[in-house]
Amino acid sequence: MKKLVVLVSLIVGISSATSTSAQALSKSAITNLFSRITAGSALADPSIIVIDKLTGEVVFRKNSNSPRKPASVMKIYTAAAALTYLKPDQRFTTSVWLGIEKKSIVIQGSLDPWFSLNSDQAKKMGRTSLPRIEYKSLSALRDANKGSIRNSTIYYSNLYSKDVAYVKSFYKKRGINATMLKVTSLEAQALSDERILTSKSPELQEMLAFTLTWSDNVLAERIARVASRAAGNSLNDQGVAQTFTQMLDDLGVERKGLVIRDASGLSRKNRVTANQVGQLLLKIRSDSRFAPLLSGLPISGLTGTLKNRFVETAREAVGLVKAKTGTLSGTANLAGYVEAGDREYIFVIIADRLKRTYSAANLARKTVDRILGKIASPLLPQLPGQPNEIEIKIEDGTETNTATTIEEAVVTT
Repeated sequence: MKKLVVLVSLIVGISSATSTSAQALSKSAITNLFSRITAGSALADPSIIVIDKLTGEVVFRKNSNSPRKPASVMKIYTAAAALTYLKPDQRFTTSVWLGIEKKSIVIQGSLDPWFSLNSDQAKKMGRTSLPRIEYKSLSALRDANKGSIRNSTIYYSNLYSKDVAYVKSFYKKRGINATMLKVTSLEAQALSDERILTSKSPELQEMLAFTLTWSDNVLAERIARVASRAAGNSLNDQGVAQTFTQMLDDLGVERKGLVIRDASGLSRKNRVTANQVGQLLLKIRSDSRFAPLLSGLPISGLTGTLKNRFVETAREAVGLVKAKTGTLSGTANLAGYVEAGDREYIFVIIADRLKRTYSAANLARKTVDRILGKIASPLLPQLPGQPNEIEIKIEDGTETNTATTIEEAVVTT
């Protein structure tokens, strides 16, 4: 009889699950890539910086301290300021009342950024509808007052000037000379009698996500002004500029070269540097306060203003880039994060000296996509290793075979 014993302790090798990158470029290769491509004319002498998120090392820079037009990259500043001075779960309430005075309406506002001037859009997106406020208040005013309401008064607190102008215009078109009187919050409460309606916005973090994902200019401007008030500054562009400056100082980000003319990036007079934007992105990446900002950035080939990018130009980067676009005539910017295997790089690419043509902007965007496509690579899980061969010996030593099993067995023949 021959006895076969499986010696499981000899050659079994089971590795724990680890992660590996899918052919991620080295830092030197990234440097060479940017040097080669930016030497061409497609990006028209851009301002660029690339930073290793883990170490803070600058991997590549070109004109990185040159003040340039940020376009909608400015919305990163808006979101960062909002999350610095406001709570992410903050909501904004607007209520409308019949006044204690005859022929009067009281609007108790809270500078709700979520107001919409379009009733269909408001209903679809759950936004505060200014037309609804106007129609409901007019109906209640007519029901509560016999005779003419031609000369009525509307008291309001914490409304944006644009919304006040729309309310006045609405009433004027219907033959009513509404006197608009601004009051304090406490005065508005004292002047209120019977509630007509109340509207509450989503949380600030949801509004920020929409602002960043779809680059909403009106929301950006309004959110920046709310943040400005919370920071102790005025509600105008000067107050916003002060607020952004304070925010950068608080985070320890150099603000040399910063010029703020609005919060949305529409102004061609705004100026930032790639280095400044890069350092801001580096600071907020590891600070939990700014998680809603990071989660709101468009994702390459999947969401928002990046939904249709990378899909044809650099499919390998789909889902691996989170960044804010910035577009003006002659400007095609992108700033954010790219996943590169076991590393993540912060990049800021400001191409604001392009010819003011569609073809120039389109070429610049495709060039940026392809650069990032070369860098992007997923962090792939390595599955647990399969056991190696297990030696099976016949006890009389006349034969040695191998098999793959991890159980000890005694076989008789």
